[in-house]
Amino acid sequence: MKTLDKIPTGKIERATQLVKTGIKVGGNYVAYYGEKIVNPSLTKEKLNEENAEDIYDGLKNLKGSALKVAQMLSMDKSIMPQAYVEKFSLSQFSVPPLSAPLVRKTFKKYLGKYPEDIYDTFTQDAVNAASIGQVHKASISGENFAVKIQYPGVAESISSDLALVKPFATRMFNLKGKDSEKYFKEVENKLLEETDYVLELKQSLEVSEQCGKIKNLRFPKYFPAYSSEKILTMEWIDGEHISEFTAYNQDREKGDKIGQALWDFYMYQMHHLKQVHADPHPGNFLIDKNDTLVAIDFGCIKQVPEDFYVPYFELAKPEVINNPELFNKKLYELEILRHDDTKEEIIYFTKIFHDLLSLFTKPFHGEFFDFSDEDFFGKIAQMGEEFSKDTQLRKMNGNRGSKHFLYINRTFFGLYNLLHDLKARIQTTTFREYIQ
Repeated sequence: MKTLDKIPTGKIERATQLVKTGIKVGGNYVAYYGEKIVNPSLTKEKLNEENAEDIYDGLKNLKGSALKVAQMLSMDKSIMPQAYVEKFSLSQFSVPPLSAPLVRKTFKKYLGKYPEDIYDTFTQDAVNAASIGQVHKASISGENFAVKIQYPGVAESISSDLALVKPFATRMFNLKGKDSEKYFKEVENKLLEETDYVLELKQSLEVSEQCGKIKNLRFPKYFPAYSSEKILTMEWIDGEHISEFTAYNQDREKGDKIGQALWDFYMYQMHHLKQVHADPHPGNFLIDKNDTLVAIDFGCIKQVPEDFYVPYFELAKPEVINNPELFNKKLYELEILRHDDTKEEIIYFTKIFHDLLSLFTKPFHGEFFDFSDEDFFGKIAQMGEEFSKDTQLRKMNGNRGSKHFLYINRTFFGLYNLLHDLKARIQTTTFREYIQ
């Protein structure tokens, strides 16, 4: 794969790259509608493929928050067209890596030494490259390490990247009023945290210790002496990403075993630690030779405040969902309904969220759930499609819901999709065994 000697870090450079991408996408639409005149039966499948290709090509060289957004979008398989999901999912662990000279320069700047002065061996080429950093394999005295190196300028470009996409996102999600700024600030703060490898090291050590007792789950060891704010060294663990495993696995018991560990890991964090690994995509998990789940990335940890946690999970209970008075109360507590809403907006959003939560919380309604259930995921996809075509929704004020929804909902979307890929059949309450 071609390597990068330079990443655009300036606001003008990055804006220019995005404008070029926009022009390409615009050209795709012109070509599509021109062809549509000649061939009325033409579908948007080819258009989606070309747009996905051009957008991904534009973002992959920018890296950082621009590529991270593509990664986040790829997790929502129920709403995004398949062409986008397939192309954007490459941002999880397969993008153009930094060149060797740029890697050596990063080591010298942040650890004061070149890689060869620290490790006995160090692969010149990255073994994985994603949105914020890339991984190299190294060794000392026969012990193997995974060394994650952050791309230059990622942290410094986050604010300007978000400023560029803010006008489009505001229109796309129909956000109105000054309160919409809280959503952008939440994303900016979490992205900045992900670029702080000192914080990630601390979080990795804490989560490893707190969740180490969960069955069929393991974590790499971390090495502070070989880590810094832009470099993170951990134990090398041989394994394959979940997406690689699920591409061929036909053994339902293995899928159940791995899925149960994944579910227990997330429920233990959510209900006991009141914080959660909020980036559940395939690139952040490995399956080792013993079919054990390995969690390898803790850059994005979301704290779950009590005043959000309580009403959020109360809305997962059928007795609350089906009690209009209680349901309405929780919608206000979670800022889904606003005190300045019109009567029309109250009726409309109450119905939408009643339908949505009645479906999406089904895994919490009993002690067992089968995530291979195509009917369940089909209904989620159908609901997403209906929302995308709902002209009334576009007229309403989309600025609603606590800022905490952004990463908590993202977590559950990602978790559900991973469990669906594993075709896992889950005992939903076993995580309680680990809470003493």
